[in-house]
Amino acid sequence: MTDGRPRKPRRPTRDPARNAAFDVVRAVDERDAYANLLLPRLLRERGIRGRDAALATELTYGTLRGLGTYDAVIEVCSDRAPDPDVRDALRLGAHQLLRMRVPPHAAVGTTVDLVRLRVGAGAAKFVNAVLRKIGSRTLDEWVPIVAPDPADDPVGHLAVAHGHPRWIVSAFRDALGAPDELADLLDADNARPLVTLVARPGRSSVAELADAGAVPGRYSPYAAYLREGDPGQIAAVAETRAAVQDEASQLVALALTRVPLDGGGEGDGDGDRDGELWLDMCAGPGGKAGLLDAIATHGDLAEAADPAAEGFPGGARLLAADVQYHRARLVWQTTREAAVVTADGTEPAWRPGAFDRVMLDAPCTGLGALRRRPEARWRRDPSGIADLGKLQRRLLDTAVDAVRPGGVVAYVTCSPHLAETRVVVSDVLARRHDIEQLDARRHLPEVAGLGDGPHAQFWPHRHGTDAMFLALLRKRS
Repeated sequence: MTDGRPRKPRRPTRDPARNAAFDVVRAVDERDAYANLLLPRLLRERGIRGRDAALATELTYGTLRGLGTYDAVIEVCSDRAPDPDVRDALRLGAHQLLRMRVPPHAAVGTTVDLVRLRVGAGAAKFVNAVLRKIGSRTLDEWVPIVAPDPADDPVGHLAVAHGHPRWIVSAFRDALGAPDELADLLDADNARPLVTLVARPGRSSVAELADAGAVPGRYSPYAAYLREGDPGQIAAVAETRAAVQDEASQLVALALTRVPLDGGGEGDGDGDRDGELWLDMCAGPGGKAGLLDAIATHGDLAEAADPAAEGFPGGARLLAADVQYHRARLVWQTTREAAVVTADGTEPAWRPGAFDRVMLDAPCTGLGALRRRPEARWRRDPSGIADLGKLQRRLLDTAVDAVRPGGVVAYVTCSPHLAETRVVVSDVLARRHDIEQLDARRHLPEVAGLGDGPHAQFWPHRHGTDAMFLALLRKRS
């Protein structure tokens, strides 16, 4: 006081970036919204760009990745369970305090302002007190307090320390087979992934993407990394000549096209065919179908990494199917030459033995893409894996039925969970005597660290990709 009158309390300011992040986290928590769909729309509608857009993105995805860790810290620092909206604000504040370079006074002050404007003054006082306690220690100091002792419960410790549900940590440990890499895998799951583009052969090129600011990828001859900027502003992407696609997703599609076929097709009886016929059974939303469509039409235009191998020369036709109409429509929008239908892969609309190559990118838990969809780790439940496994087996059976003798099926999941990968393939192999499993690694010579085979398993911490699984099966002639 300088003139004897009490100073007016500071009016809270409305922070566009933090309000957008709060709205997305609330929508995920309250109605199972998808952050990767909602956040870009909110940023666009509210005109949030540049540094504010980057801040909103980091706040949203970082908070969703670390929910388990932040909730454990919030519980220790609170004398009561906060209401859902207050809890989400505390999570945003905790992320700024524990994992961002936001000064503590700014992290606390902006979060308190947000709560005062969006919830109320009483809740703001509570949030202020809790965040000050959270900010009194670093994340490394909090982990030993809130996580189980690693000597007594190593899985539980990693689950809290790295923000993953216990059942997912256990599943990753079983699939990885290298316990000393588990913490690195969980760390990679929490790192912001690069935006990876695919230049569809015959329609775009890595050089064109490089001219737009991208850099060539590490493994796929069609991959490029976009370190900053909006991929939708690149002409090739806007025109569907290129697309956003994880590098492992590109490679599993490319591997299918590299496998030599045995024998001829139905044709005229002597193996003379107008061209190969391919099927993408569960094609939506169209990433792999877009690349397969381009290779089928124009061929594999990149030099094969293995000098003894030959890229597919082109001249094939692709049929892409999805059981859901809106997903099939997305496939239609992203392909050029492919025939696209709405069809249930478990009740095929095609003749048995009609195809030379079949891509089955099976519905799965999506645990391999938690870097990109962090909320999925909290949304998924292990109880659903049994039903998914039944569907995956049925689809793999019909995929094998759809391929001709000598043809090849690629069984792919964006999940490393053993119950969705090796167990499914082993069960189908055990029941059927008309297929054999090929060594998928032989058709991905540019990539090391894919496991002991015969399947190939990508990992975020080893390859910088999603944890994609690939098994290649040949129909016996």
